[in-house]
Amino acid sequence: MLSSAATASATSVSARSGDILYGYLRRKTVAPFRFAQPKQQVYCKSLRPSFVAVRAMSESQTALKNQPQSSASSGKKQALISLSDKKDLATLGNGLQELGYTIVSTGGTASTLENAGVSVTKVETLTHFPEMATLVLFFFLLLENQLDGRVKTLHPNIHGGILARRDVEHHMEALNEHGIGTFDVVVVNLYPFYNKVTAPGGISFEDGIENIDIGGPAMIRAAAKNHKDVLIVVDSEDYQAVLEYLKGGQSDQQFRRKLAWKAFQHVAAYDSAVSEWLWKQTEGKEKFPPSFTVPLSLKSSLRYGENPHQKAAFYVDKSLAEVNAGGIATAIQHHGKEMSYNNYLDADAAWNCVSEFENPTCVVVKHTNPCGVASRDDILEAYRLAVKADPVSAFGGIVAFNVEVDEVLARELREFRSPTDGETRMFYEIVVAPKYTAKGLEVLKGKSKTLRILEAKKNDQGKLSLRQVGGGWLAQDSDDITPEDISFKAVSDKTPTESELADAKFAWLCVKHVKSNAIVIAKVGSLSSSLSIRLGSFMILILGLFMVKNNCMLGMGSGQPNRVESLRLAFKKAGEEAKGAALASDAFFPFAWKDAVEEACEKGIGAIAEPGGSIRDQDAIDCCNKYGVSLLFTNVLLEKRNIQSIAERMQDYHAIAMVILFGPKLRELQKQVQENVKSMMSEELQISYGSRRHNPDSRVRNGFMKPEFIASCSTFGPEGKGVVVRIASDSTESVYNFLRQQLGDLEPLLGQSPYA
Repeated sequence: MLSSAATASATSVSARSGDILYGYLRRKTVAPFRFAQPKQQVYCKSLRPSFVAVRAMSESQTALKNQPQSSASSGKKQALISLSDKKDLATLGNGLQELGYTIVSTGGTASTLENAGVSVTKVETLTHFPEMATLVLFFFLLLENQLDGRVKTLHPNIHGGILARRDVEHHMEALNEHGIGTFDVVVVNLYPFYNKVTAPGGISFEDGIENIDIGGPAMIRAAAKNHKDVLIVVDSEDYQAVLEYLKGGQSDQQFRRKLAWKAFQHVAAYDSAVSEWLWKQTEGKEKFPPSFTVPLSLKSSLRYGENPHQKAAFYVDKSLAEVNAGGIATAIQHHGKEMSYNNYLDADAAWNCVSEFENPTCVVVKHTNPCGVASRDDILEAYRLAVKADPVSAFGGIVAFNVEVDEVLARELREFRSPTDGETRMFYEIVVAPKYTAKGLEVLKGKSKTLRILEAKKNDQGKLSLRQVGGGWLAQDSDDITPEDISFKAVSDKTPTESELADAKFAWLCVKHVKSNAIVIAKVGSLSSSLSIRLGSFMILILGLFMVKNNCMLGMGSGQPNRVESLRLAFKKAGEEAKGAALASDAFFPFAWKDAVEEACEKGIGAIAEPGGSIRDQDAIDCCNKYGVSLLFTNVLLEKRNIQSIAERMQDYHAIAMVILFGPKLRELQKQVQENVKSMMSEELQISYGSRRHNPDSRVRNGFMKPEFIASCSTFGPEGKGVVVRIASDSTESVYNFLRQQLGDLEPLLGQSPYA
């Protein structure tokens, strides 16, 4: 890099060179420069060669003083058109020509107009350059002072004609002196950068850079700035209105301002896309950029807002991160009334919740809270159970599925009667699913003229979540954490059975989408097992783990000012089925005795899952021990911020091993290994984010230091009789050391080393 002194010296030399050129051009120039013969064209690459260029022009005697030019005072009407998207271009060109406008255009736009029978003046005849040369930057010095500095980039024959104010005398004199004509209409849209970088398969960095438009935004901004005298058009939807405006000879400044506003919005959105794309190409970028723009595009006006007295509209996020991200904003509406403000909120809540589940699942939402959730191999049964959880709230709610809606499911939706009386046909505002069969869609449309039927794509993960507060916005990672990312650590004397653990995980997934204070009670249906191979009487290699597929939410309590009230609401809805079920809370219990924890235990709950972290956690543990209830803390990996799941992190290592322990003789060893792994990983991965984010160590990734090795444990089989241990490290020796430490007790049973 240049020193400050060297930079200052270079700047001084540059300024002096500019002064010399300005004086020279001032004395010699009375009309725009043009080279007489192609062989005399000189394209300047820097300040120094420009002296040669100026001398060559002077000696060529090609100044156009005596040649006819477009005069600013001649009354000649000109329109400048340069388009990437040529939709309705022929209609516009013919319309302007009929109104007496001379059309000035470039490249492919000019060819399209000529093919449509429109007479075109090529822009080169005004600039006198087949392409832009550095030389013209020195020519603009002559006009800069005369036009109050309004001409600063590209060719002054173009930008002078756009920016010159018709009501400023010395502006018009300068144009006449140099034979520059004015432009009354400028029609420009930009290189399709947005479409290029969001296309399937992506785009190379070099191609992305080449698709960044420079001249287009400059012309748009120039015309929009001078909108009092120049109509700027960036949207083909405005062509007809512009032609009508010009045909009527109107001078409505509000119309001009509206077009100018639209033009600046167009450029701002374009620049935002370029900025976002470049940010994504930057290595080592921060999660939260120092500034960013959220480009929103109006999709529809809504009848009213959250309340009837509020006006509302719906905007689609056009940022690159969202364009192919799925979600309700891009959902296809196949049928029904127009969406309302509250419809969008409820549909979004339902879709976000149902998208969490891998197995066939139905979610019913009312006022953004899931009032019924069920997973079943049979989606019909899942639907019935989801409605049964709270049929009163389900009436008039939103139903979401994560599987295709076929004719059978559609007929069930159409004919299903309320569980409250067995007679009333269920009514819904919206049905949302990833896809529909043709027959299923036909059947659903017959249910009601007003039923909104939405087809949505699953939301992408890893995006920023934004929320508005007065005067600002809050930004955070999207909540993509799953039960697999969390260690459901048993802190009570009683460890949960496999079914209780499955219930707890299902309840936790549900409570994640319930408004705080949130309590969810859930219960499993049945287990389905997979193929396994038994090795002896105590070890087994599992080819497919036991997987719980059938769960349903029995009751939910939300939005209460204290956790006890939410708990009571959940039990009221769950009834007697709550006995033996699992309960999940979205936050820790501040009190246990004679409070929510003891009340849940007294009502027969089988397991409780909560984050933990209260100063009275021991009270909750003691209470659960008294009643024989399993208590699970989920906070071991919950506050992981940018940490990946254990499974994802293992991809960062070179050596990976898996050990499977199964059988009654290994129960004590299983427990010991589990405790060791959880303790070790909790200590390694729970070091605060702030203490490591600036660590210069090369092992830091995504804000966290990469451990020497990582390990995880998970149970499988009936009542959790099996344990899978996974270990990953960059060194095989580290893996062997771990095995020697943890599995030494196996050697007497096997008669050989278990890790040999």
